[in-house]
This record gives sequence, structure tokens and C-alpha cells, in this order.
Amino acid sequence: MQIQDLPYPDPGVPDARSGPRFLWWLGRNQLGGQLKALAWGLLHFAAVSALPFCVGLAVQAVVDRSGKRLALTGGLLLLASACSALGDAFLHRAAVTNWITAAARVQQLLARKAARLGSALTRRVAAGEVVAVSTGDVEKIGWFVEAVSRFTAAAVTIVLVCVALVVYQPALGVIVAVGLPALALAVLPLLPRATRRADLQREKAGRATELASDTVAGLRVLRGIGGEELFLDRYRRASQEVRRAAVHSARMWSLISAIQVLLPGLLLIAVVCYGVHLAREGRITVGELVTVYSSVMVLTYPLQHFQEIAMAYSFSRPSAKRAARVLSLERTTGAQEPGQPQEPEKAQERSQETTATRAAESDAPSGGLYDPASGLHVPAGLLTAVVCGDPDAAGRLADRLGGHPAEALPGASVLLDGAPLDGLPLDAARTAVLVQDKDPVLLSGSLRELLDVPASGDVTVKAALAAAQCGDVLDALAQASLEAEDPMDVRITERGRSLSGGQRQRLALARSLVTDPEVLVLDEPTSAVDSHTEARIAEGLRTLRAGRTTVVLTSSPLLLERADRVVLVHEGEVAAVGAHRELLRTEPRYRSVVTRETDEERARVEAPTDEGAARSAPAAASAHEAAALRGVLEEIEETA
Repeated sequence: MQIQDLPYPDPGVPDARSGPRFLWWLGRNQLGGQLKALAWGLLHFAAVSALPFCVGLAVQAVVDRSGKRLALTGGLLLLASACSALGDAFLHRAAVTNWITAAARVQQLLARKAARLGSALTRRVAAGEVVAVSTGDVEKIGWFVEAVSRFTAAAVTIVLVCVALVVYQPALGVIVAVGLPALALAVLPLLPRATRRADLQREKAGRATELASDTVAGLRVLRGIGGEELFLDRYRRASQEVRRAAVHSARMWSLISAIQVLLPGLLLIAVVCYGVHLAREGRITVGELVTVYSSVMVLTYPLQHFQEIAMAYSFSRPSAKRAARVLSLERTTGAQEPGQPQEPEKAQERSQETTATRAAESDAPSGGLYDPASGLHVPAGLLTAVVCGDPDAAGRLADRLGGHPAEALPGASVLLDGAPLDGLPLDAARTAVLVQDKDPVLLSGSLRELLDVPASGDVTVKAALAAAQCGDVLDALAQASLEAEDPMDVRITERGRSLSGGQRQRLALARSLVTDPEVLVLDEPTSAVDSHTEARIAEGLRTLRAGRTTVVLTSSPLLLERADRVVLVHEGEVAAVGAHRELLRTEPRYRSVVTRETDEERARVEAPTDEGAARSAPAAASAHEAAALRGVLEEIEETA
């Protein structure tokens, strides 16, 4: 794979069981590039190592006053220098290609995983961690993949030179052959400590990145509540922890570098002293002494790659571990272990068997959407409102309805028209069911590009904007832009930061309505708008989605009033089903969630005196209605 051939047609199925396994999988998938880099590396290091032999021959030729041998040695020096330059250039090219292609493969895998998991990804992994993996961690992983071939070439070269020195000059060659492996292995006892320090540094850096990402994402809210300084202090402390960890790690790596400078120097001194002694006794020639001395000097260059591969592995291992953690997340677990590669044919067979088994064993309603975990049934073609007292439970329910549960359990897949949603192809499942989070993301670009999404074509952009009550948003965009005449051409900043929370929410709702999926799941779609706009949105949503299956997770009476049916989910299970007003009168748990009724108010309503028992029912009903009205008024005041 060359850089110009990127992206990969298929990045493959990674082995995400652990960080080292993931690195090994990357190396196996780049075997051709690794072998190419190894070949060029051997040429480069072998040519560099041949220079001392040429120098020794040249010195001995001068001592013997042999012009012919001197000329021959000069030609060998020229050839070795040319091979060294050629090997170095193409080694660098091959190594950088391995780095970039490995990083590109990891980024494609992460992008594919994000596309498959959708919004469920950030619920299972922090957004900052995803950013850290797709940026800094990718570079660290690519660095290790790139350094492997250079290290292998350097190690092979050192072995060959040691063997050559033993054959060329046994007396000094044995010292070099014993000393060089000792130099290479001398730093091994320090590597575990250096690795732990590097892991700690990367962990603290990842936390700081997550904190910065979360702070930037919530900057508007922080400014509104005056919490900027609080989060800024937290980031300062996290940044200082990263600095201290980096200094702590750098000290260990500095010690390793110092040892790798000191020990070769001591070996060189030993070789020179013993070589001079042998030369005085006439046991070796001056040229042989120069050759061995120069070889030891040159071999310090390939020895540096032992330190590089240790550093590359130490820094890439935690990065690979985080990448493997993200890549091991599955849309459904089924019988497959997390991160375990699975053959496509086996995966398809298992999916078909699971789909058939669940469809046969399930006695759930055959139409609409059904969640076995909670017992929620959403009839086809109706607007169903779901009330959950716990916002987190509502978010998990929305994920399940979209086919992205945080923890998939066998037999608990959501059924769409009687068939398991996770048994459908991903594209078909995405087309059938669309889930809009309570905090939807708006990408940068023009409003026209924002609304240019895959759609059925039955709902126009104009109708979607009208139903989502985006008229004032278009007016605001037109006034804010001096260049674009059409509000649809006005550019929206990243994540819609130039818009208010209510404006972002309505534009996201319009985008979902344009898509016009078979089933639309909305999680608190009007939590950031005022009550008057919310009432109009409720009516527009009901009109535009008439005859289509729509699920709204909300506790707003304005939306609940216009729903065809309302479902109360309490402690993860369906507790009551009915109309909004009916549930207000008959279901205390529903009333407490919708009207924000306190425990004392509920006790007064549910515990009438004995003397007034005969007339308590009308009074209780009136109290219920009053509580509902009071809740609406409080909600209006809060949103206003």
C-alpha cells in the first residue's frame, strides 16, 4: 500500500483484544512494507558498517606504500558511501510510508466504528478519549510500526558486524562481540520503570484532553452559570500533573540515553587500550586496529535504534490499548467476545440464526417497535410519548430503540415489525430508525449543507423548517450575515456555537424531520425552547409525522397532550399506558414526574379524611388538575 492509494478499500477486522495484539495485527497487515523497509535498512546499515573496514584497508595501504590497494580502497569507500546514501533515502521513504499507512488504517477503523455505533459511542467512551485516540494516539501507534523495520535492520547489522570482527581480528573481535550485546541489554532493567512512567504520562495527558474537550463543548453553559474559572482551575491542575509526569518520564529516558552514551565509550576505551597493547607486541597491524576502533565507533549509530524501539513501544502501548478499547465496542455482543475478530461468513450465519430464533421465540407485537428489556411497544403510525423519571434511563432507552444498547444481552434486541433490529444490515437499520439525542451535534457548514441529508423525499426542507419553528432562526442568520443573501447559505460554525441552545435544537429537529425515517426517536427535542414555541413544535411534529411512527421521550405536558398514546417507564419497565389526562388522574408516579409534584403534595391528594371520603374523589381530581396546571406554569417560568 502506497500513500497515493489511501484510503484503504477495506481496513480489515482488527484484533482488539489488547494493545499488543492490536500492534501485532497492524504489523502483519503491513508485512510487504515492513520487508521493503527492512531491505533498505540492511543496505544502509551494512554500507555504514563497511566504511571502517575500508578505512582500515586504506590506512594499511598507506603504511605498506601500496598505491594500487589505496586506489582500490578508495573505490570501495565510494561504493559504500553511495549504498549508504541510497539505502538511507529509501529506508526513510519506506518507513514514513509505513507510518502514514498504519495511522491511516487506524483512523479508518475508528471512523468506521464511530459510524456503526453513532451517538452510542460517546455514551460508552468519553468524547475526549475518542479525540485523543484519533489524533495523538494514532501518531504514537504509527511511530512504533515505522520503527520496527529500522530496529530489525539495526539488530541484524550488529550481529553480522560482530561475526565479521571475530573472523577479521579474533583478539579484539571477541571483546566487541561480547561487549555490544551487553550494551544493548544494559538498559533492559530500566525499561519497565520508564514504561510505567510513560503510561502514567499518557494517562494524565488523556484526562487533560478529555477535560479540555468537555469544557469547550460546554463553554456556553459554563459562561451562563459563571463556572469558567472553576473548570479553568481544574484544567490548570490537570495540565500541571501532565507536566510533572512528563518531567518524571523524561528523567528516566535521559538516564537511559546517558547509559547508552557512557557504556559504548567505556567499550571504546577498552578496545583502544587492548589494541595498542597488541600492536606494540606486533600481534595486529595498525590497519586492523583502526578498523576495529572505527567499527565500534560506527556501531553506536545502529545501537541508538534499540533505545528508539523501546521508547516507541512504551509510548505506543497505552495508545494501542485505548484504540483497542474503542475498536472492541460492538453494536451487539451476542456470542462474540469483545474485540475478537470474526469471519464475515460466520458473523452473517450467526446473525441469521439469532434473527430466526428471536423471531420464532418472541411473542411481542409484530407491528411497530418493541423493546423487550422494558416491555415498551410503539405501534406503527402513531405518535408515542414516553415519560421516564430518570433522564439517564431515557437516554439508554433511546439507544436501545436505535439499536445501540450500551450492553447488549442475548434475546433483548429491539424488534422492528417483529424482526430483531440488530439482525438487519447496518444501512437498513439506520434508514429505518433514526435517533436524535437530547444534545444533537451540528457540523460546520452552511444551513443548506446541514439539511442535505439522506431522505425519503416526501418531506421538503421548507416543511421541516416550518414544523420545527425555525422561522426566527432563519431571520437571525440572515441578519448576522452580510455576504449571503439566502439564509440557507449562511455558514454555521462548528457544533453550532454561534447559535443559542434552542436554535441548535430546532435546526437539529428540522434535519431529523427532513430525513423522514420509518421510525423517528426524539430524546427531549424541545428542552431548550420556550413554552409557546414548544406548543407550536408539538403541533407541527404531529401534523408532519402523521401516519409515521414517532417516539418522543419527554416530560413536557405540551408534547404529552398531543401524543396519540403516552407510556410511563418506571425503573426500566413499562408501568402505565394511556392518554395524558387519564394518566394524570390515575397514576401518581406519572403525575409526580410531569407536574413536578412533591411527596407532600402527593400525600395530601392520596390520603383524604374519613369524613370527606364521599366527596374526596372530585376534590382529588381537581387537585390533580391544579397540580398539572401548576407544573405547566412552573415550566413556562423556567424556560422563560
